[in-house]
Amino acid sequence: MSLQTHFIPSLIVFLLSFPSYYSLPGISEASGYGALPGRVNPWYPSTIQGHNFGSKIMSSKMGRSLAAVKTFNVNDYGADGSDATEAFNNAWKAACSSSQGSVLVVPKNKNYLLKPITFEGPCKSSITVQIYGTLQASADRSAYSKDLTRWLVFENVQNLAVEGGGTINGNGKIWWENSCKVNDDLPCKDAPTALTFYNCKNLVVKNLKIQNAQKMHVSFEKCVGVEVSGLTITAPADSPNTDGIHVTRTQNIQISSSVIGTGDDCISIVSGSQKVQATGITCGPGHGISIGSLGDGNSEAHVSDVTVNGATLTGTTNGVRIKTWQGGSGSASNIKFQNIEMHDVKNPIIIDQKYCDQDKPCKSQSRAVQVQNVLYQNIKGTSSSSEAIQIDCSEKFPCKGIVLQGIDLRVGGKAAKAECNNAKITEKGNVSPSCT
Repeated sequence: MSLQTHFIPSLIVFLLSFPSYYSLPGISEASGYGALPGRVNPWYPSTIQGHNFGSKIMSSKMGRSLAAVKTFNVNDYGADGSDATEAFNNAWKAACSSSQGSVLVVPKNKNYLLKPITFEGPCKSSITVQIYGTLQASADRSAYSKDLTRWLVFENVQNLAVEGGGTINGNGKIWWENSCKVNDDLPCKDAPTALTFYNCKNLVVKNLKIQNAQKMHVSFEKCVGVEVSGLTITAPADSPNTDGIHVTRTQNIQISSSVIGTGDDCISIVSGSQKVQATGITCGPGHGISIGSLGDGNSEAHVSDVTVNGATLTGTTNGVRIKTWQGGSGSASNIKFQNIEMHDVKNPIIIDQKYCDQDKPCKSQSRAVQVQNVLYQNIKGTSSSSEAIQIDCSEKFPCKGIVLQGIDLRVGGKAAKAECNNAKITEKGNVSPSCT
C-alpha cells in the first residue's frame, strides 16, 4: 500500500510533464503557422540504418530540465511580399546564435521573394526551419552575379531539420530559356541549384515541395548523416539539367517516400558518396536513377555501398543507370538495385562505360572507372526500346561481379533484347532478356 501511495502520484506528475518536452511554445494552428507535424522538438531522434544520429543529442537534452525552445518568425524581422532576403538573413542569424534549441518559422499563406542567400553555421544549438509558406527565387539573373551556381544554401550546420510542407520555387523558366541545351546558339553557362546543403552533419529534410529549379533542385554536398523523406520535386520534362536529388561527397544518407519528376535524373549519385539508400521512390518524367557520371576529364571517382530498394519509374529515358567517362579511374562498387517496377522506360537497365555528354565525339581511351559487384534483383515491367538491358563495359577494365536475378522486362508484350559487352555476368532464376 505504501509503495502504491508514493508511486502512482509520481507517475502522474511525470506523465503530465513529459509532453512539454515535445511541444513548441507559441506555435499552433491558431497562430497562423499551421500545426507542427509529429515530433516537433528542434532536434528529434531520427534513425538511419546503422547511424542513429539523434540519440546523443537527445540524451544530453534529457539531462537538462526539459528546456523550452525559442521561436524566430521571419515576419518579425521585416519579411514581406517584396525582397525578403535581408529579413531571412537576420532571422537566421538570431536563431543560429541562440544558445537554446531554436525554430525558424516561415508562415503559411505567404510568398517570400528571395535573392541568393546562405544560411551559415556553425550554430550554437540545434535548429529547425519550418517552411509553411512559399519561397520564390528572384527572376533577375543579375542577382546571381556573385555566384551563378547556388540560390538557397545551408552551410556548415549541425543538427539541422528543414521541413514544414511548404514550397520552394526556383522560378527556373528564365534560366531554361537561356540554356545552351535549349538553344545551340547560346554559350553554355552555369545556373543555380535551388537548395544546397553543404558540409552539414545530422540533417533531416522532409515534407517539402521543390519545383522549377533553375538547374538542380536539391543537392547534398559533403554531408554526413542525412535523412530525406516526403519530398515532391517537379519540373517540366524538357527543363535542362534539373536533377531532382543530387548526392556528392556525402556519406550515410537515406532518401525515402519521395516523388520526383523533372528534366534530368530523378536521383544522381556522384563521386565521394558512400552508404546511400533510396527506398519508396516514384520517378518520372526524367532520366531515371543514376550513379554518375563518373571520371569526366580523366578524374578519379569513387562511389560505394548504394542501395535502391523499392522504386517505380514511368516514361523515363533511363531506368537504373551507371555511367562513366572513358579515361577516368577509381570505382563504382557494392551497388544494389532491387524491387523496381518499370513502365514504358527507354533503357531500364544500363551500364555505360563510354558515356559522352559533349558536342564532339569522345576519344577512345584505355583507362576507366572500375564497375564491380552490382546486383539487379526483381526488376520487372515494360521497356519502350527493344534493348531493355544494355551493359557496355571497358575492354581494359571489364565490369565484374554483375548479377541479374529475377528480371522480367518486355516490350510491346514481347520479349525484349539484351546487349552485354565486356562484363562478367551471373544470372540467377528467371532472367528475361538474358545476356547469355
